[in-house]
Amino acid sequence: MRVLVTNDDGIDSPGLHAMAVAVLEQGWIPVVAGPTTDWSGGSAALGPLDDPSRVDIRAVSLPDLSGVSSHAVSAPPALIVGLAALGVFGGTVDLVLAGVNQGLNTGSSTLYSATIGAVLAGRQRGLSGLALSQVDSRQTGTPQLWSSATDLAMPMVHWLADRTEIISLNVNVPNLPVNEIRGVHQATLAPKSTIQTEVTGQDESGITFDLSQTADAMPEGSDTALLRTGSATVSAITGPAIAEGLTLPVTDWD
Repeated sequence: MRVLVTNDDGIDSPGLHAMAVAVLEQGWIPVVAGPTTDWSGGSAALGPLDDPSRVDIRAVSLPDLSGVSSHAVSAPPALIVGLAALGVFGGTVDLVLAGVNQGLNTGSSTLYSATIGAVLAGRQRGLSGLALSQVDSRQTGTPQLWSSATDLAMPMVHWLADRTEIISLNVNVPNLPVNEIRGVHQATLAPKSTIQTEVTGQDESGITFDLSQTADAMPEGSDTALLRTGSATVSAITGPAIAEGLTLPVTDWD
């Protein structure tokens, strides 16, 4: 099985490398293609590109991935997935993995995450996928335990590989040793993410803002709430869809 491994933190991200190594250890063929710049918050953007009719692609060598097809791509993750589906990286792929993202993607942040955007772009092209994110160790000054994230995710990847229907999973993991994580729980999306934006100043030419931890109480069983307890979460997500049960007054607009 050929597995596309991408992310939104960039081709030099240790989380991307950890994901590719985990795929290699399963006996699958990782195809690594990461953006040349950080696309965090880029959702499923396809641009902007330096040249609207060209994408620069450069072969790279990554740590612990000798001989693995690896590419630095001057494009956002969603476009990288589209290129992979077209066979640009040496043939088509069977599955999309995005991550490991350094920082959670829960609740409302799933709309903005380019990690999740990559997986949903794969869904639009008939590919199942998994977006994997982890609590950012920079918040606590502790080491980033990438292997905890990949160890928990690999059984889910095997499950996806065995399914015939197209499924997209959003997985979030605490930055803890695996034996300290309080299980994996299917979660709803919280109304807020773990991080919120606070405007700290404004003048005639713009604003300043900070990103801070969300302190609001979250619904029981939601991803943000469960992660606060030290649990890992998984949610099956979809891309754009029609709102069910809503009849629009189109005759009034005719």
